[in-house]
Amino acid sequence: MNFEDYRGVWVFIEETDGIIAPVSVELLGAGRKLADKRGVELGGVIIGENVKHLANEVYEFGADVVYVYDAPIFKDYRTESFMKALLDCSEKHKPEIILYGATSTGKDLASAVATDLPTGLTADTTELDVEEDTGLLLASRPAFGGNIMATILCKKYRPQMATVRPKVMKALARETGRSGKLVEEHLPLKEEDVRTKVLEIVRMATQKVKIDEADIIVAGGKGLGSSEGFQLCHELANTLGGAVGASRDVVEAGWIEHHHQVGQTGVTVTPKIYFAIGISGAIQHIVGMKNSGLIIAINKDADAPIFESCHYGIVGDAFEIVPMLIDQFKHALSREEAQHARKV
Repeated sequence: MNFEDYRGVWVFIEETDGIIAPVSVELLGAGRKLADKRGVELGGVIIGENVKHLANEVYEFGADVVYVYDAPIFKDYRTESFMKALLDCSEKHKPEIILYGATSTGKDLASAVATDLPTGLTADTTELDVEEDTGLLLASRPAFGGNIMATILCKKYRPQMATVRPKVMKALARETGRSGKLVEEHLPLKEEDVRTKVLEIVRMATQKVKIDEADIIVAGGKGLGSSEGFQLCHELANTLGGAVGASRDVVEAGWIEHHHQVGQTGVTVTPKIYFAIGISGAIQHIVGMKNSGLIIAINKDADAPIFESCHYGIVGDAFEIVPMLIDQFKHALSREEAQHARKV
C-alpha cells in the first residue's frame, strides 16, 4: 500500500429528512483542523435522495469538496447500499482519514466499511490529532474501564477511520456564502442488488429525559452513599429547572436509569452549568462533561480528580452544602420573580 496515494480528510455527513446531524457539523470542525495541519482538502460525503443541496451547508461549515451520491436507492439508510457507495468513493479518491459520528448509523456504516476495505477503526474517539509529516491519525479514547486514555494508531492501512461521539468536538462558526467543489458520483446499484428492504419507518415518542439537551445538569456519584442520598440531586435539579445526571457507578447500583448516565459509556453533555456532586472524576466520566460551560464540583475528598476538571470546587459534605445551595437558589429565584411581577 502506497500511502502517498492517499490524501485528504473526509467526514461522512449523516442526514435525516434533509437535516444534517449535529455531530457531522461538529466533525467538520475537527476535520478542518486535521486537514489544515496536513495541508490537504477537507471533504464531506453525502449519501441519500434529494440531498445535493446540502453541499452548500457543508461548505459553510468548513469543507472544501463534497462528494454526493444522490439517487432513490439511497432514500433510506441501509448498511449494504451506503457501504457500497462509500467504498466506491474511497477507492476512487483515496482519502487518508474518514470520520464518522458515533451514532447508530455512523457506527454501523464505519464498521462495515472497515471490514471491506479492509482497514482499522477506532470507536468512540474523544480526542483527535494528526502527525503533520506522516499523516498518522492519533485517535484517543478512554480504555480499561475509563482508567487510562489510549491513543490508537493505524500504521499499516489507509484510510484511517474513527467514530466520534456527539458533543465531543466543537463545530466551526458557519461562514455564510462559503463555497467549494461538488463531485457528483453515480453507482450502478439496483434495488435487487440490495438484500434488505425498508418496509416502514415508525417514529415513536419517548418520555425519557434528554440530558444532552439540558442547560443545567445536576449529576451525582457514589459519594452520595445511597439512593436516598442521591435524591439531593433531584431536589437541586427541580429547584433550578435542570436535569439529573449520574456517574456509571450510580447507574450500576440501580439508583437511576441508564439514560441519565454521563460519560464514555453514557451520554456526552454540554450544558451551561454542570454540578458534579459526590463524583470522584474518573476519565470515563470527565470525557462526557468536560465541554460544559461551567463545572461546579462538590466532594469531601480534597484530592478527588474532579477538582482538576472543574471551574469551581467545594470541599465538604454534600449533605450540608447542597441544602444550603437549594435554600439560596430558592430565595434568589423568588426575589427575581417578585421583581418581575412588579415590573409587569
